[in-house]
Amino acid sequence: MGQRPSEQSTGAHIRRREWLSVLWRAARTRRGTVGLALVAFVVAVAVAGPFLTRVSPTDFVVAPFSGPGPEAPLGGDALGRDVLARVLAGGWLLLLMAAAATFFGVVVGGAAGISAAYLRGRADTLIMRSVDVLLAFPSLVFALMLVSILGPKLWLIVLAVGLSHAPQVARVLRASTLDISERDFVKAVELQGVKPRLIMAREILPNLITPLTVETGLRLTYSIIIIAGLSFLGFGQPPPSPNWGLMINENRIGLQLNPWAVVVPATLIAVLTVGTNTFSDAVARVALGVERRAEGIMALDAFALEALR
Repeated sequence: MGQRPSEQSTGAHIRRREWLSVLWRAARTRRGTVGLALVAFVVAVAVAGPFLTRVSPTDFVVAPFSGPGPEAPLGGDALGRDVLARVLAGGWLLLLMAAAATFFGVVVGGAAGISAAYLRGRADTLIMRSVDVLLAFPSLVFALMLVSILGPKLWLIVLAVGLSHAPQVARVLRASTLDISERDFVKAVELQGVKPRLIMAREILPNLITPLTVETGLRLTYSIIIIAGLSFLGFGQPPPSPNWGLMINENRIGLQLNPWAVVVPATLIAVLTVGTNTFSDAVARVALGVERRAEGIMALDAFALEALR
């Protein structure tokens, strides 16, 4: 079986080298700009916040649930600690854990989906039936089950949230791999006797950058929500460490006295999730246009080759 130069060069170029262009185009759209700005604002607060606090987030500086004042611009929390200091110091670990869980889930799910689609047969059946078992548990319930059994360790939370993402990623990448694995450039490499693992790593994976990018953005959104929810339920950082999810739980009883202790961390979590989801949607829209254009170019090239024959 011959390898079509047009399909190989065009398809590989679109999928292997233009994914940065896809991100750039998405960032320049109105939807992408808004999403990226929201994410950048929250990330800046979380990263720079610990260096900007005037007092320690664990010090008692004012009366419990006191209103905003000179000593505490956002008032005090349930124990009289500075709300602003705890907000500034309580976001970086949430972002770090969400990013780590997303990375773990995408890697595991991507490996499972690509392997199932390319190897097929018993491997496909075994992998996808395992995926179906994991899909039977909602993400938050699955994470709660593992944390309740083994304890609220931070590494375990990352592992549990990442594993809860793997089934969705596996299903998406399996569908994409089924299409890529039938392309002529993959068949040509197979005829050369290249090992399956090398084909999956060198030929198939680079052509899945677009769905991987979109899935990473979506899974990051869910990671933020789940990890914040676990912190709200008391399965995150132990007190008195500042954490946005824990702050909402600790201060909800004093919402009428000092709403800032709940509103500010809740708003930051909401802005981060909305921004991430908005930018992911922009990437998906741009990527869909690139895919359609690539398919159109390959179709025209194929038609031209047939005409020359």
